[in-house]
Amino acid sequence: MTNNVEILRYAAFTGDPEGGNPAGIVLDAEALSDAEMLAIAAEVGYSETAFVTGRDGEGRGFRVRYFAPSAEVAFCGHATIATSVALAERIGAGRLVFDTNAGEIVVDAFVDGEVLRATLTSVPTRSAPVAEKVLDETLAALGWSRDDLDRAFPPHVAFGGNDHLMLAAASHERLADLDYDFDGLRSIMTREGWTTVNLFWRESDERFHSRNPFPVGGVVEDPATGAAAAAFGGYLRTIGTGSDEFTIIQGADMGRPSELKVSIAAADGRTRVSGGAVAM
Repeated sequence: MTNNVEILRYAAFTGDPEGGNPAGIVLDAEALSDAEMLAIAAEVGYSETAFVTGRDGEGRGFRVRYFAPSAEVAFCGHATIATSVALAERIGAGRLVFDTNAGEIVVDAFVDGEVLRATLTSVPTRSAPVAEKVLDETLAALGWSRDDLDRAFPPHVAFGGNDHLMLAAASHERLADLDYDFDGLRSIMTREGWTTVNLFWRESDERFHSRNPFPVGGVVEDPATGAAAAAFGGYLRTIGTGSDEFTIIQGADMGRPSELKVSIAAADGRTRVSGGAVAM
């Protein structure tokens, strides 16, 4: 308990409490102010904490807000998966509807073997090329050059609830060697309105590896980023590359391996992102 508020801690996109991306969850946050929610998120220290601030009369629709340690974010995928599993443990599996600052997010919670999993359906996605000058600034902050990029994947800014820069590494080694200018990248991201930079490497059309610097949230890196995965699905659909169903491996370089299952709904531009979650 913190300030008489019960804070749950779940790891998302994993079945192992030692893996995945930790999320804080406050299921009864209706009486909390914005300042109190931000203070709790900072104290918890995870990349995001989800706050359930309201519930509809039928009991399966919820108002949810997300706070990083330093700011509120419109949408967070891993905290959505974690909150959905926590709610399903209490009210049963099935469909949930989250009213978020990014829009309505439908989530289906279900039992898969011995693990509760959830699949979120994102808001409609979009993607467009990043400005060349901004790309050069970002590469300099990352310590990358254009030769480090996979030219099969043009750099884009993609949206799936938040904006994320998409940068493809030419090799797994380049992706694994992450040592960037925290303040410099944060300044660029704040100016451009990006939530994370989604760095990825294609192992195959069905399997990608990803890392997500998150300095605007006050943390160096996110071990599993459902919002970026949703945006990434929209990005791949826009550029016409990859499979309609694929897996993202993230967090392995941080010692918190995560697995995100992604499918693209081509008709409406939404992305479905699925994963398990367990209490820590």
